[in-house]
Amino acid sequence: MQSSALLPVLFEVLPRVARIAAYIAVGVFAANLVVAFGLVERIAGLSRYLTSPANLPDEVGTAIVTTAASTTAGYGMLAEFRESGVLDDRATLVAVTINTFFGFVQHIFTFYWPVLIPILGREVGFMYVGARAAIALAITATGVVAGAVLLSDRNTTPVAVAETDGSGGVGDAAASADDSADADDTDDSLREAVEDAARSTWTKLRRIVPRLAVVYVVVTLLLRTTDLESFAALASPLTNLVGLPGAAVPVVVAFAFDTTTGAATIAPAVGETFTPKQAVATMLIGGIISFAVSTFKRSIPFQYGIWGPEFGSKVIAVNTGLKIVFIAVAVALLVA
Repeated sequence: MQSSALLPVLFEVLPRVARIAAYIAVGVFAANLVVAFGLVERIAGLSRYLTSPANLPDEVGTAIVTTAASTTAGYGMLAEFRESGVLDDRATLVAVTINTFFGFVQHIFTFYWPVLIPILGREVGFMYVGARAAIALAITATGVVAGAVLLSDRNTTPVAVAETDGSGGVGDAAASADDSADADDTDDSLREAVEDAARSTWTKLRRIVPRLAVVYVVVTLLLRTTDLESFAALASPLTNLVGLPGAAVPVVVAFAFDTTTGAATIAPAVGETFTPKQAVATMLIGGIISFAVSTFKRSIPFQYGIWGPEFGSKVIAVNTGLKIVFIAVAVALLVA
């Protein structure tokens, strides 16, 4: 491949990878520190109402709380807990599912409230955000039920005895903090715990970031040579199936590729072409179509970068499958 074709891709990908790597570093570093300094009990108190019924350890509660501020950092914490043996694959999938609502919460304050509701108007805006919140909450509840049914002590390991890969991690950080406490030297304890957390974070980043960068470059190159508009061909059958007006098709297409543009497209037609319920259903269908696009553009590089292809594919399948199922239920209720 000619360098003239590759350079623009690198300029597009590298800032994105750097930003994600920074958030992952925060998540992994924080995961080690909250365990090392015994902060799990304080941070995870409220989330224990979710983690306890789901048979998950308290440490997962710190990832849930973190996800409300940064989804990437929350995923970084879960990746650290999986790497250190606190969670096995099944428990990690349950934790990822429970995280869904808390990942949604941050978007209320960064996008839905300041951007989308003013475009759509109060009635349609609150209906749409409420529908998305209900969908996210239903997925989180599904994760809690799945944990209660599918998980036991065999799927998790208390952090105090969790084995690591020998390169430093949650278990190492906790052990280091205990040793320092026995030495009754607070300054050394603090420094040693921070150093262990930093080493573990650097080890994880050295493994994750190159994989993340490679997958993003490959996907971006494919996007430049693939016509993703073909996904929009799914819009017409879906809108016809649920009985939406023909004008829903261009809205779905616009919404699938850019949420703000889709909202601006449908807003003037509410009350004339669309009822408020039909408008919300149309936008939700646009969300279903967008999963095909966003999975290819963002989810695959991000999830593969954090978990690797095998487990990353499982995370994508669970996330996408549950979202499509509950969006379909919401659409059915709106058009009934």
